[in-house]
Amino acid sequence: MRNLLYIVAVIFIIGWAIGFFAFQVGWVIHILLVIAIIAIVVKLIQGK
Repeated sequence: MRNLLYIVAVIFIIGWAIGFFAFQVGWVIHILLVIAIIAIVVKLIQGK
């Protein structure tokens, strides 16, 4: 269960990369990147 946050973050980053470089969706795709970064930061804070 603890790795779930990292898995979700990686999925969001991959989704962001695909959306940004392939589809040029616009500002909406950047929300995925922000959520992924927040998820990683939360995981790092909880791990200590």
